[in-house]
Amino acid sequence: MASPIKRRMLTLLRELSDWVWQDRLWFPAGLGWADLKDRDGQVFAKGRDLWVIFPIAVCFLIIRQIFERTVAVQLASLLGVREKPRVRAAPNITLESFFCNASKFPSQSSVEELTKQSACSVRQVQRWFRRRRNQERPSQIKKFREASWRFTFYLLAFIAGLGALIDKPWFYDMEEMWNGFPTLPLLPSQYWYYMIELGFYISLLFSVATDIKRKDFKEQIVHHVATILLISFSWLVNYIRAGTLIMLVHDASDYLLESAKMFNYAGWRKTCNYIFILFAAVFILTRLVILPFWIIHTTWVYPLTLYPPFFGFYFFNGLLFVLQCLHIFWAGLILRMAIKFLPGNDIVEDERSDREETESDEEDEDHEKMKNGFVQNGNGHTVHNNNHRHSKMDHMDQHQPAPPLSKLEVDVDLGFALFFLVLLCFFLLLTVVRCAQTVVDPYGAISISTYQEEQITN
Repeated sequence: MASPIKRRMLTLLRELSDWVWQDRLWFPAGLGWADLKDRDGQVFAKGRDLWVIFPIAVCFLIIRQIFERTVAVQLASLLGVREKPRVRAAPNITLESFFCNASKFPSQSSVEELTKQSACSVRQVQRWFRRRRNQERPSQIKKFREASWRFTFYLLAFIAGLGALIDKPWFYDMEEMWNGFPTLPLLPSQYWYYMIELGFYISLLFSVATDIKRKDFKEQIVHHVATILLISFSWLVNYIRAGTLIMLVHDASDYLLESAKMFNYAGWRKTCNYIFILFAAVFILTRLVILPFWIIHTTWVYPLTLYPPFFGFYFFNGLLFVLQCLHIFWAGLILRMAIKFLPGNDIVEDERSDREETESDEEDEDHEKMKNGFVQNGNGHTVHNNNHRHSKMDHMDQHQPAPPLSKLEVDVDLGFALFFLVLLCFFLLLTVVRCAQTVVDPYGAISISTYQEEQITN
């Protein structure tokens, strides 16, 4: 009884596989998987080659642990990375239970309830939660070790990728990446560049649970998944020349960011700022200029002069547009950090990281509350300081002149948020318009395509 069901399931899976991998979905008309079979001493990319990325990813995880415990620690000591002293929260069963099971950021009503259960004042409860949250945050050494590992890989990957592409014609003339497609022979340098890059991104997914979680954690996951899909798909359908250019563009700026983080954690303020300026310039040049206006243009517009559009064409460029949207998002963060270079700012902090809370935060909060006209007593009850409020308002009405225009505060975050939104909408509008033009009339902007010339000749 089980045997016919098993055979039926195998048949359905085989039919599904045949349908998914049919030639017309992934290749231009008249071309297919049969064109990628090895012949005449030429080797082509194959799907089974991708299995090697999993042992490579495991090797990366092992090498990373050794690197972070040896080389990174020595490098941190050499650069003078120091841990900030942290006051540990005193043992308290009631507060610990609420911290682990309810919330790490209790509301005011919860704080007042906890004061009754723990026999502590409001200030003591708030201080305990602040210190307990600091214990959860990663140390400077851990941040430095992670940044140094990524810096080492990205730098070596960029050098290796540049060495593999510097003598290739499609590095200078990107239209050459489609010359002879899809029967493009696989080079050993391309094979290892692909496998190592894929293995590294797979290792990042494996280690995501232990890595430092930042504010753009979800965007990082989307980026890693989109990158893995993009690289894997370009390997399967032999978009390898385009794939190597895309990987090189990404590696060109990543190592600069990681090095800026390293000097940030070490306290080398001016060095961090100078490297960050260089990183911002390279990022904008490679991710917002070269990638969309050279590489994506060559993968989106130029192929239509050679072949009619097909599903694989849309799939590949769709993944590129996902990455491009993420690049615009990160460009907004970079612009926000760039504002830190204004006079009076000494160091650039990673906008994606949580700032460690200090004892002075409590004093700032109390000062702010006093300015607003209320304070809290030791029992957690709010006491309104109406006399302070009225006297302050009267003083402002009588003696405080209107601030000059030059002194008015500017909401920098809102300005950059609006700029990012406008830029994102602009790119999305261009994408929608171009997609609509391609779907309605793929050859409308082209006088006559190479594909049509071949049809007319035949």
